[in-house]
Amino acid sequence: MTIELGIYTFGDLVRDPRSGRSVTPRERMRQMLDMAKLADDAGLDLIGVGEHHSLRYVNSATATIIAAMAARTSKIRLTSASTSISTADPVRTFQEFAMADLVSGGRVEIIFGRGAFTENFPLFGYDLADYDELFVEKLGLFAEINAHERVTWSGRFRAPLAGLEVAPRPAQQTLPVWIGAGSPESVVRAALLGYPLAIPMVGGSLKGYAQIADLYRRAWAERGDRAAKPKIALFSHLHVSDTSQATEHDFYPYYSAYLEPLFKGPMPPAAYASMLSPQGSLVGGDTQAVIDKLLLQHEAIGMSRYFGQIDIGGQPYADVAKGIELFASKVAPALRKATTA
Repeated sequence: MTIELGIYTFGDLVRDPRSGRSVTPRERMRQMLDMAKLADDAGLDLIGVGEHHSLRYVNSATATIIAAMAARTSKIRLTSASTSISTADPVRTFQEFAMADLVSGGRVEIIFGRGAFTENFPLFGYDLADYDELFVEKLGLFAEINAHERVTWSGRFRAPLAGLEVAPRPAQQTLPVWIGAGSPESVVRAALLGYPLAIPMVGGSLKGYAQIADLYRRAWAERGDRAAKPKIALFSHLHVSDTSQATEHDFYPYYSAYLEPLFKGPMPPAAYASMLSPQGSLVGGDTQAVIDKLLLQHEAIGMSRYFGQIDIGGQPYADVAKGIELFASKVAPALRKATTA
């Protein structure tokens, strides 16, 4: 199977570290819609939209922006990246994504994750002590809603449903659902429940992520379902430039600004060099360097999809657009050819 390729965005509002300019939420939203149109026109397969609930990001209502992207595109598939189902209402979440799917004509998907950030728990009145139990229960309810027009269900964290209609239904028969996970327990659970896996590759080494993929496939084999094949999507930060030197030097201030909360200050140059290395998590450089690194990751992980977060750290939109065009016109054809062969 030829690898599917796309981009994703969290809509960060980081100030440009070179110019000092801050983008407004309205301008950032327009950029995200323009990115979707550009990716669609350029022939990429996928675009993902992440969810955050802080003033550092513009997007907290993923289905809304996916519907807006759907109205401006015609072919590209649109997915969340990911949706925090633990603190959401599965009924309302299904309705919102079903509406977006109708707008798109059947191109919408969902990735559910427990989330690395937890500001949504106090925001929506949930206890972090119920972190895992909330995810399991609400994922199960969403699966029932996705499969049936009328739902009877009861649980701990939500009022029961007694044969109630959940409408509208999506354009697709059901909404495709993936699970975003990185911990061994979550990866095994996704496999045993029969969900495709989305792996966020942020930090760490390629060897560790290859072990996650191997664990997922071994758990999948335990299901004994030979008809269904395990599928893995890989998500990482991405920067494509005319030269690798441009990525090594020019992109560093933006990446450092984006990861400043993680490093509690400027990113150490040695950490940046490690992430850019063949075994590191940042995919960056000229088109050949990006091709080589993604093929190395494909050999180690065997992903069927790759998403790159390309609009990071307050970069000027012209630079982001150029990166998307290079990724779509130079990198994507080579990867599709290599993975098909």
